[in-house]
Amino acid sequence: MVVLAGLAVVGLQALTDRYDRTVLKEQLLDPDARTERTNLDGPLNYLLIGTDRRPGDTNPEQRADTILIVHVPAGLRQAYLVSIPRDLLVAIPAGGSYPGGQDKINAAYEHGGGGEAGAQLLSATLARLTGLRFDGAALIDFSGIKQVIDLLGGVRMCVDSEVRSIHTTRVFTPGCRQMNGAEALDYVRQRYDLPGGDYDRQRHQQQLLRALLDRAGETRLRTNPVKLDQVIRAVGGALTVDTNGVALEDLLFALRGLPPDALRGVQVPSYPQVIDEVSYVVLENGSNGLFDAVRGSRMPDWAGANPRWVVKL
Repeated sequence: MVVLAGLAVVGLQALTDRYDRTVLKEQLLDPDARTERTNLDGPLNYLLIGTDRRPGDTNPEQRADTILIVHVPAGLRQAYLVSIPRDLLVAIPAGGSYPGGQDKINAAYEHGGGGEAGAQLLSATLARLTGLRFDGAALIDFSGIKQVIDLLGGVRMCVDSEVRSIHTTRVFTPGCRQMNGAEALDYVRQRYDLPGGDYDRQRHQQQLLRALLDRAGETRLRTNPVKLDQVIRAVGGALTVDTNGVALEDLLFALRGLPPDALRGVQVPSYPQVIDEVSYVVLENGSNGLFDAVRGSRMPDWAGANPRWVVKL
């Protein structure tokens, strides 16, 4: 959705017509996690779930690798990317054959069976944890995002400390550089041996979203309809969406004025803790009022009072 907002300048009708032919639409939000909305004036809250699933993959043993709440305050001139720690200890409600219980939040997607049902159980878990109701959701296939990055000609990422990939032989040295899709996704998946562990990984993933938005705005796709069609098909093939009954064209029109420099990365106040020899993340003082601030549309005030947990992307 970030990339599509950046591409909206090429013409909403042409973009949405192409997109609607490729994107998969499902009911990703649990009924108790869905808000009733009659307009897009804001504030808006969207759930983004990133997985390593492949097209046609029905294996239920898959966990959500990335969980983001995108909060857009009223006025639609700012956006906060709230990263939910994948190892956060939460109460997961019953769903499908799962009876409910305490587990890491990224396990909710697996317990629900992955796909549409997994997203519903994850959204229900988040609604119970935060008190939020969502305006929509997207399930993102990272293999498709790799293709989008390559079609855009790569993204510019800045590495602040050396990162050694546990998945490949790559070593990312400090400095800014253009990364292709495989490099960028490899980089933002790493968390071991980083100074901040998973918190650094969350920040890197937020930076990738900003880099994608920047690159989408820079690329002259209006003069290359073939490349534009390839990008839109790649975006559509990488996403399963739940727009909560809102037309995509209306959503993109509402978000068209959101400037890239208005993005803020937010990490949930929390800390690691080992319980029964299992490593978890637990909330710090109930999230230090973060979820209350999102519900009450007070994020600018909360961000100003909690700079430790906020990054300007």
